[in-house]
Amino acid sequence: MGPVLDTRSLNRATLARQLLLRRATMSAEEAVAHLLGLQAQNVKPPYFQLHARLAGFRPAALAELMESRKVVRMVTMRSTIHTHTAHDALTLRPLVQAARDREVNAFRKGLVGVDLQRLGELARAFVEAEPRTMGEIREELLAHWPDADPQSLSVAARCRLPLVQVTPRGVWGLSGQVRLTTLQQWTGRSPDEEPPAHAVDDVVLRYLGAFGPASVKDMQTWAGLTRLREAFERLRPRLAVFRDENGAELFDLPDAPRPDADTPAPPRFLPEFDNLLLSHADRTRVIAPEVRGRTWTGNQAHRTLLVDGFVAGLWRWEGESLAVELFGKTSKGEKELVVAEGERLITEMAGTGGAAGSVRFGSIHG
Repeated sequence: MGPVLDTRSLNRATLARQLLLRRATMSAEEAVAHLLGLQAQNVKPPYFQLHARLAGFRPAALAELMESRKVVRMVTMRSTIHTHTAHDALTLRPLVQAARDREVNAFRKGLVGVDLQRLGELARAFVEAEPRTMGEIREELLAHWPDADPQSLSVAARCRLPLVQVTPRGVWGLSGQVRLTTLQQWTGRSPDEEPPAHAVDDVVLRYLGAFGPASVKDMQTWAGLTRLREAFERLRPRLAVFRDENGAELFDLPDAPRPDADTPAPPRFLPEFDNLLLSHADRTRVIAPEVRGRTWTGNQAHRTLLVDGFVAGLWRWEGESLAVELFGKTSKGEKELVVAEGERLITEMAGTGGAAGSVRFGSIHG
């Protein structure tokens, strides 16, 4: 039985790994690698994620990485779009391939008579000739299998191939349809057909460095994978072992930062789908039970505000101002810190030339 880490201790340790206790001086590319990617269901969240974590970050830093193809947008963990370094895209995509294969199996009724090997070859040739929309890919495949379900064909192509969204999609200030080509075509490098033996061990160590201390279930939630216990057991002699207040076993890197539970945690504005909120089976380290469910409306995630390290409200961008909805009582001093952080966000992300925007407290819905 390892030492017990209470909720606030877990909170501060996780915030330290997530670069949210104090802004880091690393580059945008280094931060994307450290965090093992940024959740990117929408275009702008990766930029806000880095602004909350990096000193002096400006959107152009990530935009330039997108345009130079040093980072890419593609489906990886949890079958969701992430922004990864090119290196991590090549490494992580093969590790989640088994999960993508299971996803295809869920659509097998719509793929009767479809040769998945041939589908992959045809789709690869089609998107490598030039980037294509998913609608174009679907129509191309329907020409070969007219009786198949169109959505199932789309899912099969997305899961069988490592497809990336090409720019200008994902570039701050630009717009464009989602057009896809293969990771190999876009970066000039090919992922391994099979991950090297124990490649998952390296990812476990990196996950703990970015999200630890964590349980096996926590990492499985982050990755959208199962059966990771074996990797943790191989690594157990190299890891520190703790327990949370419910008795769950937590693993960590021995020399990773675990700040005192009373370490100050400044307010941070996080975008929708920030991985801080999605990468643990037990999310009470950042989301108190009483506010669970308030960060979503239907299937739409809201942008969240951290106060004292925990989700304490929602926010919405309104031109050169922010609307902030707090969940509970917040001291005058904490509100002043929220306003200062909000004004910084507006100035640095809206490019207002040093003019501070306004922060309004109230409902984000009206």
